[in-house]
Amino acid sequence: MDALTPKGASLAARVDRHVGEKIRRRRVLMGFTQEHLAEALEISYQQIQKYETGANRVSAGRLYQIARHLDVVVSHFFEGLDNETGDELIIDQPSSRVTIELVRNFSAISENSVRASVVQLVKSLSDAEDEDAEPDHMRVWRAGGVSEGNDSPSDRGENEF
Repeated sequence: MDALTPKGASLAARVDRHVGEKIRRRRVLMGFTQEHLAEALEISYQQIQKYETGANRVSAGRLYQIARHLDVVVSHFFEGLDNETGDELIIDQPSSRVTIELVRNFSAISENSVRASVVQLVKSLSDAEDEDAEPDHMRVWRAGGVSEGNDSPSDRGENEF
């Protein structure tokens, strides 16, 4: 596959976007703004924006500098690329900003007991959501339908709540 062909150019553009997304994730996780990283690299924050969106390709030398400032190895930026299918490139789904912010802020908590409490809180909330999930036949019943021979609450003169 050649970078000059449409298929090669498309692959290169997807890799550029993936690398840029990995730069952005790591920068946010480290608590750096685009301005902080740009200053450390002695370039403009607009250039960082272009790298992170994949609008501009990051040179090998610049990627090495970025890796050093973000405290990762260069290969970190290529993790998640999977070329098993040959012509198709599968890329991790980008994490949401909320998830990145959660991880960054959680990492900033220094007291182990507080961290453990936060983990337990998140686990409890997740478990509560799982318990709230109703089987399909219960949703039909609550919506006023009849499932498995059960009358709806309104048929029996009862409130649904």
